[in-house]
Amino acid sequence: MADQKLTFTLDCGDGKGGDVVIKLRDDLAPNHVARITELAGEGFYDGVVFHRVIPGFMAQGGDPTGTGMSGSDKPNLKQEFSSAPHAEGVCSMARTQDPNSANSQFFICLADAGFLDNQYTVWGEVESGMEHVHALPKGEPPASPGKIVKATVA
Repeated sequence: MADQKLTFTLDCGDGKGGDVVIKLRDDLAPNHVARITELAGEGFYDGVVFHRVIPGFMAQGGDPTGTGMSGSDKPNLKQEFSSAPHAEGVCSMARTQDPNSANSQFFICLADAGFLDNQYTVWGEVESGMEHVHALPKGEPPASPGKIVKATVA
């Protein structure tokens, strides 16, 4: 699985958007990368919105209902915390207070967020297209959220 990349084609509204290419870090979180890859392959992320976008912090998506209250029908994952820093462009799994509750929701850091280090599972890093992530409509939830048009793994 080494050197696999996930591509999210984003629709940020107003004609904005494009491809975001994410290097998958199975060296850090093999089970989480396997889940993201599985869900992308099933088309799970296609059409899913970014329901929480906080300027200077992160953009969160991966909930099929768009509310931030749901996930896939697959079992939750055990944490795979690492010392990888939560820097701009880092992709990490969202979870509840239970560290073993990650499922399908994830976030992309819009800025350095070192206070999350060793507490959330890092599974990837944006290699290109970060400008599209920054262009996502802001809000909790955004009035007109940006969405993943298509997610593919190559």
